[in-house]
Amino acid sequence: MPSRTSLSLPDDVRKRLEMLDEDGSSEEDQVKEKLKLVQGFLQDDAQDQLTSLEEKMKKSEISKEAYISKVKALLGKELHLENGSCADGAEQNGKANGFANGSHEDKGREDGGVVMDTQEEEEAVKSPPASKGKAGRKSKGSTDTKKSPASSRITRNNGKQPTILSMFSKVQKRKSDELNEETINGTNELKKEDTEESREEKRLKVDSDEKPAPEELKTEPIKPVSTAKTPPPKCPDCRQYLDDSDLKFFQGDPDNALEEPEMLTDERLSLFDSNEDGFESYDNLPQHRITNFSVYDKRGHLCPFDNGLIEKNVELYFSCVVKPIYDDNPCLEGGVFAKKLGPINAWWITGFDGGEKALIGFTTSFADYILMQPSEEYAPIFALMQEKIYMSKIVVEFLQKNPDASYEDLLNKIETTVPPVGLNFNCFTEDTLLRHAQFVVEQVESYDEAGDSDEQPIIVTPCMRDLIKLAGVTLGKRRAARRQAIRHPTRIEKDSKGPTKATTTKLVYQIFDAFFADQIEQNDKEGGAKRQRCGVCEVCQSPDCGKCAACKDMIKFGGSGKSKQACKQRRCPNLAVKEAEDDENIEEEDVQEAKPKKVLNAKRKKQTQSRLAWIGESIETVGKKQFYKKVSVNDEVLEVGDCVSVSSDDPSIPLYLARITSLWEDNNGKMFHAHWFLRGIHTVLGESSDPLELVVVDDCEDMLLNYVQGKVNITYKPPSNNWSMEGGMDVDVKVIEDDGKSFFYQFWYDLDFARFETPPQTCPSEECKFRFCGSCARIKEKNDQEVPRAFEPLENEDNDNKALYALACFKGQQFRVGDSVYLPPETFHFSVKPASPVKRSHRKEDVDEDLYPEYYRKSSDYIKGSNLDAPQPFRIGRIKEIFCHRRSNGKPDSTEVKLRLYKFYRPENTHKGVKASYHTDINQLYWSDEEVTVCMSDVLGRCQVEYAEDLIESVQDYSSGGPDRFYFLEAYNAKSKSFEDPPNHARSTVHKGKGKGKGKGKGKGKAVQEPQESQAEPPKVSKYRTLDVFSGCGGLSEGFHQAGISETLWAIEMWEPAAQAFRLNNPGTTVFTEDCNVLLKLVMSGERTNSLGQKLPQKGDVEMLCGGPPCQGFSGMNRFNSRTYSKFKNSLVVSYLSYCDYYRPKFFLLENVRNFVSFKNSMVLKLTLRCLVRMGYQCTFGVLQAGQYGVAQTRRRAIVLAAAPGEKLPRFPEPLHVFAPRACQLSVVVDEKKYVSNVTRGNGGIYRTITVRDTMSDLPEIRNGAAALEISYNGEPQSWFQRQIRGTQYQPILRDHICKDMSALVEARMRHIPLAPGSDWRDLPNIEVRMKDGNMTKKLRYTHHDKKNGRSGTGALRGVCTCAGGKPCDSADRQFNTLIPWCLPHTGNRHNHWAGLYGRLEWDGFFSTTVTNPEPMGKQGRVLHAEQHRVVSVRECARSQGFPDTYRFFGNILDKHRQVGNAVPPPLSRAIGLELKKCVLERMKEEQAADNFKQEKMEVSD
Repeated sequence: MPSRTSLSLPDDVRKRLEMLDEDGSSEEDQVKEKLKLVQGFLQDDAQDQLTSLEEKMKKSEISKEAYISKVKALLGKELHLENGSCADGAEQNGKANGFANGSHEDKGREDGGVVMDTQEEEEAVKSPPASKGKAGRKSKGSTDTKKSPASSRITRNNGKQPTILSMFSKVQKRKSDELNEETINGTNELKKEDTEESREEKRLKVDSDEKPAPEELKTEPIKPVSTAKTPPPKCPDCRQYLDDSDLKFFQGDPDNALEEPEMLTDERLSLFDSNEDGFESYDNLPQHRITNFSVYDKRGHLCPFDNGLIEKNVELYFSCVVKPIYDDNPCLEGGVFAKKLGPINAWWITGFDGGEKALIGFTTSFADYILMQPSEEYAPIFALMQEKIYMSKIVVEFLQKNPDASYEDLLNKIETTVPPVGLNFNCFTEDTLLRHAQFVVEQVESYDEAGDSDEQPIIVTPCMRDLIKLAGVTLGKRRAARRQAIRHPTRIEKDSKGPTKATTTKLVYQIFDAFFADQIEQNDKEGGAKRQRCGVCEVCQSPDCGKCAACKDMIKFGGSGKSKQACKQRRCPNLAVKEAEDDENIEEEDVQEAKPKKVLNAKRKKQTQSRLAWIGESIETVGKKQFYKKVSVNDEVLEVGDCVSVSSDDPSIPLYLARITSLWEDNNGKMFHAHWFLRGIHTVLGESSDPLELVVVDDCEDMLLNYVQGKVNITYKPPSNNWSMEGGMDVDVKVIEDDGKSFFYQFWYDLDFARFETPPQTCPSEECKFRFCGSCARIKEKNDQEVPRAFEPLENEDNDNKALYALACFKGQQFRVGDSVYLPPETFHFSVKPASPVKRSHRKEDVDEDLYPEYYRKSSDYIKGSNLDAPQPFRIGRIKEIFCHRRSNGKPDSTEVKLRLYKFYRPENTHKGVKASYHTDINQLYWSDEEVTVCMSDVLGRCQVEYAEDLIESVQDYSSGGPDRFYFLEAYNAKSKSFEDPPNHARSTVHKGKGKGKGKGKGKGKAVQEPQESQAEPPKVSKYRTLDVFSGCGGLSEGFHQAGISETLWAIEMWEPAAQAFRLNNPGTTVFTEDCNVLLKLVMSGERTNSLGQKLPQKGDVEMLCGGPPCQGFSGMNRFNSRTYSKFKNSLVVSYLSYCDYYRPKFFLLENVRNFVSFKNSMVLKLTLRCLVRMGYQCTFGVLQAGQYGVAQTRRRAIVLAAAPGEKLPRFPEPLHVFAPRACQLSVVVDEKKYVSNVTRGNGGIYRTITVRDTMSDLPEIRNGAAALEISYNGEPQSWFQRQIRGTQYQPILRDHICKDMSALVEARMRHIPLAPGSDWRDLPNIEVRMKDGNMTKKLRYTHHDKKNGRSGTGALRGVCTCAGGKPCDSADRQFNTLIPWCLPHTGNRHNHWAGLYGRLEWDGFFSTTVTNPEPMGKQGRVLHAEQHRVVSVRECARSQGFPDTYRFFGNILDKHRQVGNAVPPPLSRAIGLELKKCVLERMKEEQAADNFKQEKMEVSD
């Protein structure tokens, strides 16, 4: 040391100064920091100099640069540091550590300084590596390089205690030891495997941190933008930010603390008592327990040991009190104080002692240490470590038992788990999970490795995939980087109890078995394309291990090479996750339609040379055609009604099959009319169909007889008379034997809608018996309906060029003068220009980019859940005249029927605009005397519009009588923008004067035609006895009850809280809380009650079956393989179909997610329909959007409908409400053919869309975490929807308006999301705020250059992790407790910027699909209230699903959310129920008519 020192600085200040010199920050920052540190210690004259310099700069006498250089010189002089290098410091350190004085300084310098920030490293020129000297490892480029402990000790001990080192012959060495090999003078013989191990270790070392670069190249080149902002300085060792308030220093050791070798021989640890040979006889290193420990790097920074530092060969030391292995009391008594043990070579986890706490240990060159209690200052850091280990335990155990759980379910599990006593934290949050995601996923990977190869790994569960995406986890790095890390991965016992084996009926079982025996084997043989590895992760790059079963089978390891499995150590996790992702569902919104290929309908047929001869005389002649009864083709006799085959000119296509409906001869030759059959394979059933089953289609043509190949037998297989009681019997899946010429059919099939229906009965009249074709008749009838026709001409004196009529027919409906009709919105416009919502861009231009650093990600104008694109509902008009124009010859031109209409205004069409519609009834209109002429062919349907004063019943009762009922109270005058009493001619004559005393005594107007509905009451439909399987809390049943079609007598629901909710709302229902397979088995074996004594429904009891079976395990899009197929064969879908087969109900409904129709290449759908067809059910499928039936939510659902023989197969309900078009793509492509449900009116609707405001604006304001189960409404309902949903038994009590209590950090974020539409996490400010728990959040630091997004307008960096620049992630970059969640900018570039997370609902928009657990960072993150700082409440979710306010839920708040999120929206099932009801009424009418006909016949015969 130089003799004179001007300052006496404390050690920690000196340390900080040394660090500043090495951290590579800019000169200005360094000078400022140094000044701060030493200001208090400077002598007076120095202080005065500084003050005068500062004043000069303020007066601009000297420039800032000059000021800085002068201050730097002054400090240099004061601190005795020439040009800022800290040689003295290093020298001092060197002596203190027993180095040979100074011998390493130059070496250290030559080794190249500090490990740089990746950022700088990118730009730095890579210097050639320095030669390996005796100095510390190259990777440590620090100026005060120390030797590794072993070597330094030898130098220091000078043989005082040679015995100890000779005892340590089995030292596990780490790389630093090898580099110091020469200094060790050969004391330690390196074992061969050690060398290999270390070579391996070298190979695996992460290069990025270890390329030394010359000091002077470190400053970053300045970008020409505005001044680039440099990232804050980091410690080169522990990578913590030096300006971070959380950075803590080790406080130093007590005087009596021993160094490692001395400590190990202390008699208190009594290691060598019984054993004279010293260490020689120990196989492993000695083990001790330690307590009161702190871990720090060589600069004294306390730091975590689990974030990759050890693996990157950063030297970490620890001080502690060491105790013998048998003493597990964490107090200090009986322990030995030890200092600077280490460096730590490895750390490990040895499972959980008794379950709760993980045991963690360190290995140094001398011993293993098991950790007990940390020191007070180290406790917060260690708590995180324990937290993440415990967290990984929760996750692995949870996913093992619930492989199909969603990310939200996992959050729920984590947030409701109480941490074990003695761990240093009181609750787990999502932030905890994301903070530890990398570690958790690595634990899952190692868990999967230990599992069986045929089990589906946990890593590909939906939940893990979401976590990996959100947190930006790097897969497949664990084995390489942590070869020594986790010594005993926690193995959790697998749960063997999965769902029980599916109980199936014989028929269902045979279909599934027969079909797949060949299909699956075929697929497995083909094996698909060879799967590519990702090739990037370290797993892919490691060699085959040669030890696992897969390797032993490889030819290169002497095996047979049959299994072709990858080495177990090399199962690429990225590949597994990517495959699962590809297999995953198509996103709920924005589905791009697959372009179906054109299916050519023309059959290309092959003519053959045939010998043709008529048999018998022609039976009649029509025009030039002579009709015959029989013909001989190649000596085979064919007659009308026989079936024949026709071969295609493409030999790969099977024979076409047709029925001969007539035979004739004309100018073209000998002809026949072919009514085609379709083979099952050409229906939606595809390859799952019975090869001998055909369907009747409406497709026919005239053909020459020499196309006929030969006669075939096609028989109709009608359902048996005892059909409904034959369920579950042992039947052969084969219907007829295959002799190559025999086929059968059961159904007529609609090609566009995929409907299987009972073949229509069309009886030819006697006279055209031999030339009648049912297909022609139906096609003609259909075409006739498409053309409007006018009837009942009226006298018309006034007008010569118009012919007036009283009646018109179109699409099978009759329209009279005075009726009201629907028309497309573009048919006519209104005089008032609507104050249309301007499509304003919600993007703000002048955003402060430093305050809102993520706002730039909001480039698109599309707001999720916005109604801006929703179409207008249909126009409504009342018919004033039906007419045709007269031609010049005076005859009417009947090809074009026209209507003259009065326009009705909807509230939103008046000058008041959209606001007016919010308070009025959805079916309220305004009369207007404006008229318009339209084409009859534009009409979409008929509706009823009445003057409210004339109604016999209340408006409420009238409206609830069905859709298509509207009313008006006033007329609207667009010129004067005023509302008036309607004129007399506006009132329909029917109800005149019958009003409830409200009539204003108007005179009778001119008679208007009576509306169609003659007031005869429709026959009463008796309610169907219903069994609801997988009933949940009862959404499906609720809608059916509202429709009045069913009473649910039985429900099955395994999850107790939902079953309880069902009971609360349906006290008359028997609810079975058990496995549906167990119940079916009981019933099939003849039991009458279950174990609890509940009565089981018997065969013949169930008239309607409805339910939504879960589809876990086979919900991907890729084809089946053996594993997914066996899951499917045992799935609840199969059990549910068996219920249908056993009970044979009159109606069957299966509800599921939209992608049910696409699972497994649509095979799940095909097999479901195949089973129903084989049972004899008429059936069809479709996709419906719940938002079109009256809820403010997008929710697409697949529905399979089936009707027993003798019933009518329901059609899907027409949409009632208009809805956002991008959520209404409902067609389904199966085998390249596009199917649509039978909806004719497309995306139109008779009512306006329902908005979030309609849904919940009347609910009282509540806070985050509100838990009062019953509160009062505090106000009247404001919208039509609210009046409906509150119900008639109006209660002042509002239930379940409760919301989840979010953690302090999430709450702070929600508070800062703006209220503007489309706001989400990208609008968060980057600031520090105080949270409700009193802690402060941190600012998010942007530390890296972002290759994709560049820099901000102010020159700021935009990356938060090394990966932004294209390098692998660095775990040291993770940040926590920030207002802007670090993980979102981290992975935003590859996930559409995480649009919608922390998103607010928009008052005028709609909910995204209601989830089972509203989480701002869940799959569906748009869950914040439109203007309150909280997530949506249970009641708000229930309303978004259309549950009445009186509907009860059961359990805790998360149970309730799950019940609501899993339910079918009652308005959707109500719409389906009303369609079912129509079918029943139609059937009853037909039966009534048939009875009347019989009655008449009998009377006639009498």
